[in-house]
Formats: sequence, C-alpha cells, structure tokens
Amino acid sequence: MLRFIKLLPSGPGLCGGICLLAVSLLAGCNNTSEAEASGARQPPPPEVLVEQVKPRDLVITSTLPGRIQALRTAEVRARVEGIIQQRRFTEGGEVKAGDVLFQIDPAVLQADLDAAKASLARARADRHQANLKQQRFENLLERKAVSQQQYDEAFAVAQQAEADVAAAVAAVAHARIALDYASVRAPISGRIGRALVTEGALVGKNEATHLATIQQLDPIYVNFTQSAGELLRLRQTRQQQDAAAEPARLTLLMEDGTPYPETGKLLFSEMVVDPGTGEVLLRAELPNPDRLLLPGMFVRVSLEQAQLQQALTVPQRALLRDAEGDKVLSVQQDGKVVPLPVTLGRAQGDRWVIREGLQGGEQIIVEGLQKARPGARVRPVTADTKQQG
Repeated sequence: MLRFIKLLPSGPGLCGGICLLAVSLLAGCNNTSEAEASGARQPPPPEVLVEQVKPRDLVITSTLPGRIQALRTAEVRARVEGIIQQRRFTEGGEVKAGDVLFQIDPAVLQADLDAAKASLARARADRHQANLKQQRFENLLERKAVSQQQYDEAFAVAQQAEADVAAAVAAVAHARIALDYASVRAPISGRIGRALVTEGALVGKNEATHLATIQQLDPIYVNFTQSAGELLRLRQTRQQQDAAAEPARLTLLMEDGTPYPETGKLLFSEMVVDPGTGEVLLRAELPNPDRLLLPGMFVRVSLEQAQLQQALTVPQRALLRDAEGDKVLSVQQDGKVVPLPVTLGRAQGDRWVIREGLQGGEQIIVEGLQKARPGARVRPVTADTKQQG
C-alpha cells in the first residue's frame, strides 16, 4: 500500500482523499477484529446423547435371594437291633426306592421267628384239643351226663385256645417283619450321602440309629422371600392385567452369577407374614436333571410377576434428583433444554418405570447431563448417530 501511495500524484485534494481512504481501511480492520472476537466468545452448543421415550409392553420381574431345598429328604434308620454286616451302596450315588443299603446280622431275628412259629404250632394243638373237649361235652350235655357249668368251662377253654392261636399268628408276623428290617432298604429314590456307620457297628440299641440320608434332587425346590407390600402390589397389577391365570415363570442365577439353563414355576406363597421381617415365604419348583442345584445352595431368583401394557421407561442414569423431586432433562426441537418432573414406579433392570410426567416421544438426555443446563441449547445425538460417527 505504501508503493501505491507514492505513485499517486500530489495535490491538496489528493491529500484529503488519501486520508479518507486510510480511515476507511482502519475502520474495516477494526470491524473484522470485533467479529472474530465475538465468534471466539460463542462456542458451539455441547453435544449430548439423547433417547426418545417410547411406550412398550413390559414384564415386571423381581430379583430375590433364595436357597435350594431337596424335594424329599429321608433319613435311613435302623429299625431293629443288630450288628452291621455289610454296606451295599456307593456313597454319593443314586439309589432307588427298595434297594438294600445295609445288612444287619439276621441270626437273632431268625431265631425269634422260629420261636414264634413253634409257639403258633403249640397254640394250634391246644386249640384242637380244646375244641374236641367242647364237642364231647356238648353231646354229653344233651344226654344230661354233664352239668351246664362243666360245658361252659369247656367252651371257655376252647375260646381261649382260639385267642392264643391269634396271638401266636401275630407274633410270627412281628418276627417276620423284624427279620425283614434286618435288610435296611431305601425309602425313596434319590442321591444318598455318606454312611454314618461302618460294618461291625451295633445299631438299633434303644434307638433308631441314623445310618444315612437320601435326598431327591430332580425336581428340586427353591425357597425365597419377598416383602408383603410389594407382593400385594404385584398381585393387584396381575389382577388388573387379567394375568392371574398365567403361571409365573422363574429363572435362576447361580452362586457364581451364571444363569441356570432351566426355567421353573411358582408353587405357592405362605399364608402368613413373618412379623419380624415383614416378608412372605415363596416356593418354586425347577427341573434338575444334571444335579447342578444342591440343597443349601444360595441363588438369585428372577420371577415374572406381572405385565404392564404400553409402559414408559427411562434409563436410571437419565434421572436427576434434588430437593424438588425427581426429574429428567428433555431437549426441544430448537435444542433448548427443559426439565420435566416425573413420578417413578418400580425399577426394572437398569431402567425406571415412569408413572407420571411423560407422554411419550420426548427426547431425554442420557449422557452429558453435566453439560446441559435448563434453558441452554445443546446438540442432541442419538446412539445410532453416535455409532455411525
């Protein structure tokens, strides 16, 4: 520009033009600097991740702690006195009802049976003799050869002999049952634990000695508890949705967090509430073909208890709580952030069920809440757009 000025011709009018041109150039430079400074002071709106609220059918599930219990538990006990001669099962194996588990020495019991049979034979002989005497006295009584008193005594002896035979028959049956008890059998089918006695041990002496325990593991029970208030609300919801006739499905999480492959069904709930905890005991049944579930194991129960039609939910991370209550931040069409107060229902997984405050279709902020302020403008981005970017 200096060269241009030097080439201009000199003159009084020319000096004024030159001054005017310099002032104009300086003014233009000042305007450009102010515009650039104004642009630097107004950064672009912050980017936030939003999710559109959509109604959907929702299955209400409850996750509760529980314990596994065997379907049946039977304690194998010695019912007669004797010495254990043999153990006939494998500890920890499967047994069937009626299998012989222990053999008790039957010698004494066999002798008792033989003695009972001998007593029965003697009683029958006495009965036969008494019956013959009664018949003879009956004939003599018709001819007035014996008195009525003598006949009555003969009749009473015959009846007593009949009773003795019945008692002897019962004694034989009792001795036979005791001999059969010498072979200790499994009362139910299932898995048997360790043997509590060994060969040579004296059992049944003044008590029914505990020999082993059998547990039926397929199917199997799971016991769990739920608060009475929550159970009442869920039952009311089921009645409103006309779902009471549908069986409640149940799934398990194992102690290590892995899901159990089989689903179960709810059997019943207790009719009383525990006054100490305010909870109700519930029981469910599950198939256990691979014996993965063992009695006493801790599990987490996920129980489907009701259904909601066209429910509105939001992620838990989208919720803000302050002294005024719960709320979410919604992004309007022009990018303006507006807080919306909401009333929460129950939590389902990582989401909240919204009872009041949303109508559906709102764009709520789920990430970037610290960047958004009520009344400010933001640039909303959906999850699909963010992944494509």
